[in-house]
Amino acid sequence: MRILPLLVLVLAVFLPLVGCKSSAMRPSGEAALMVPTADSAIVVFMRPATFGGAIQSVVYEATTPNHAMVGIVSSGTKVAYRTPPGEHMFMVVSESADFLRATLDAGKTYYVLVTPRMGVWRARFSLKPVRAADFDTSRFKSWDRSTKLYENTDASQAWAVNNAPSVQKRRDEAQPRWHNKPDDDKADATLLASDGR
Repeated sequence: MRILPLLVLVLAVFLPLVGCKSSAMRPSGEAALMVPTADSAIVVFMRPATFGGAIQSVVYEATTPNHAMVGIVSSGTKVAYRTPPGEHMFMVVSESADFLRATLDAGKTYYVLVTPRMGVWRARFSLKPVRAADFDTSRFKSWDRSTKLYENTDASQAWAVNNAPSVQKRRDEAQPRWHNKPDDDKADATLLASDGR
């Protein structure tokens, strides 16, 4: 008889961790989305982990005060973002916001992990740069293989418009904290030009 309450507890803990895809995004078969050009870089945001899978993470380009949505990155998905080379700031939003600095070279592809962590009410997310030394590892190959490419739709763009005030509030609260982090912590959350391939 003690097995039933234990089973209920296990299901209550693990069912929310099973990944689900955002219905606002769609699978993409366009390999061209992943190819940089002579005047652009590609940043691929990937989320191989299933922890916090029921919670969506939304990535933004936050280089200017008017942030632009990169995409909704669900568990088991990746989103490719084409952008001009140079200095950039990216932001991931869920319960809170976190940031990643990037220096991008034209003609290169960069990778960033969208990593879940425990929040107060639901999962929070951070952005972790994939380093050039990681590309030949079995770990990176597994991340790349286990994530499917998705792209924005009119529905995801509408979501971004409808949720802009709450996203701005999270950015306003979190960005000063990020800038006040120790230099070593900020370096860990910085994508270097040399991290592209």
